[in-house]
Amino acid sequence: MHWNIPNILSMLRILAIPLVVAVYLLGIKNAGPIAALIFGAACITDWFDGYLARKLNQTSRFGAFIDPVADKLIVAVSLVLLVHVFDNIWLTLSAMIIISREITISALREWMAEVGQRGEVAVSYVGKIKTTFQMFAILFLLWREPLFGFDVVKIGLVLLVIAAALTLYSMIIYLRAAFASDAA
Repeated sequence: MHWNIPNILSMLRILAIPLVVAVYLLGIKNAGPIAALIFGAACITDWFDGYLARKLNQTSRFGAFIDPVADKLIVAVSLVLLVHVFDNIWLTLSAMIIISREITISALREWMAEVGQRGEVAVSYVGKIKTTFQMFAILFLLWREPLFGFDVVKIGLVLLVIAAALTLYSMIIYLRAAFASDAA
């Protein structure tokens, strides 16, 4: 493994996961906002690691592996944490859809790589929009406290339901592309 700035940022995102959970569940004062800020900082590193890898010509096989793993781990763990804390069917269904899609697409990419068709399931624009909605939804749900008079939990739930809908849509796009290729 080659240690460079993008790879370190991805690893820091993974290390932030237990910190978000611990802060959120310990019941300390301002636990929600603190956990949300840690999560938000981790989200920012997601953008920076890819940008810096390209800008500094520091792309690597390990970086191509660890970056999406870090993203999926922090999202999945945060969603499980939120399902645990909130008793809300929309949050639970959205989390189920998002986590299931991530597992499905990861398996699909592995299969497509095995049959030499990895390019058929490259990241789409819809996937990037879905990720943006998802990250803001989780950020607001972790925050929990009213912000500038807004009920961030309601905003977070709406954003998460939208992210879940985009998740289903993007999964359909990936599956169609995969099955339209010669691999199926």
